[in-house]
Amino acid sequence: MAAARATLPHPLLPTPSWRPQLKPFPSIPRRAVAAFAAPPLTASLRLGDVIEAQQFDRPALNEIFEVAREMEAVERASHGSRSRVLEGYLMATLFYEPSTRTRLSFEAAMRRLGGEVLTTENAREFSSAAKGETLEDTIRTVEGYSDIIVLRHFESGAARRAAATADIPVINAGDGPGQHPTQALLDVYTIEREIGRLDGIKLGLVGDLANGRTVRSLAYLISKYQNVKIYFVSPDVVKMKDDIKEHLTSQGVEWEESSNLLEVASKCDVIYQTRIQKERFGERIDQYEAARGKYIVDKKVLSVMPKHAVIMHPLPRLDEITVDVDSDPRAAYFRQAKNGLYIRMALLKLLLVGR
Repeated sequence: MAAARATLPHPLLPTPSWRPQLKPFPSIPRRAVAAFAAPPLTASLRLGDVIEAQQFDRPALNEIFEVAREMEAVERASHGSRSRVLEGYLMATLFYEPSTRTRLSFEAAMRRLGGEVLTTENAREFSSAAKGETLEDTIRTVEGYSDIIVLRHFESGAARRAAATADIPVINAGDGPGQHPTQALLDVYTIEREIGRLDGIKLGLVGDLANGRTVRSLAYLISKYQNVKIYFVSPDVVKMKDDIKEHLTSQGVEWEESSNLLEVASKCDVIYQTRIQKERFGERIDQYEAARGKYIVDKKVLSVMPKHAVIMHPLPRLDEITVDVDSDPRAAYFRQAKNGLYIRMALLKLLLVGR
């Protein structure tokens, strides 16, 4: 958030009675406020802008997941009577890149909680950005119409720029090859729901690890947990970047690169498959074609996986998971996509009205 709305560090923070106490994104200037005694903050009250996976600590993650479980019940009940939790609030979704699950789940989350949505599906082409308007000017304009902005952009760092400009909360819904923190939240939530634990997890990240913002954010978030081991399985041209490896090492997380998907699948609790992202290759089509199809999750991979293990995918998929895998109960990717609704309902509730 911009300086006009950011808050001082806890534990002694003042707050207007009509909104929850917010923890600003670390790089954003803090708003000066009158000091008075306040009770210690819970994890839900330390949220501000949602920009990157590193901003969450374990207490905050635990509370987000608790609220997400509550949202499962709210969503079921909403088929009979509409929730009014966010009645009177407006969410703007600004998507400069294509999206199905992220945009629709955010919009469904807002409506399930009684709020309203202002949306642009292709802001890069069908907004004033096509006329040369800067992101900052767009954000300043849109915040005048809404209470929270959900932004997907093609440039890494765009969400941070938006948060530094806006006086309302900003949620990063994916910024180029940078990060996708809400996807990481739903991924970790899914692992906990499917496997029953997060500490001690063995996780195989497969596919486009260089360009995949989902695997980057997931690596950051899963590093919050103990005794985790991550296997990287990818074509040479899209290997995981060194900044993630260095972060994992600094957090004491064991990681290993492998070219043998079957061997890795036999050891892991979770195989997290991703598509090779053609749109990130530009004119290097030869490299894309060399990478695509090298690692495919099929019945042969299923045959070596432990019975309790699951297959996840942020979707969309192309041919990197064969369709005959879908009928296996270990195929968790559509359950994973549904969990995105609950996580995004939880985030909207926490950011706008608190616990």
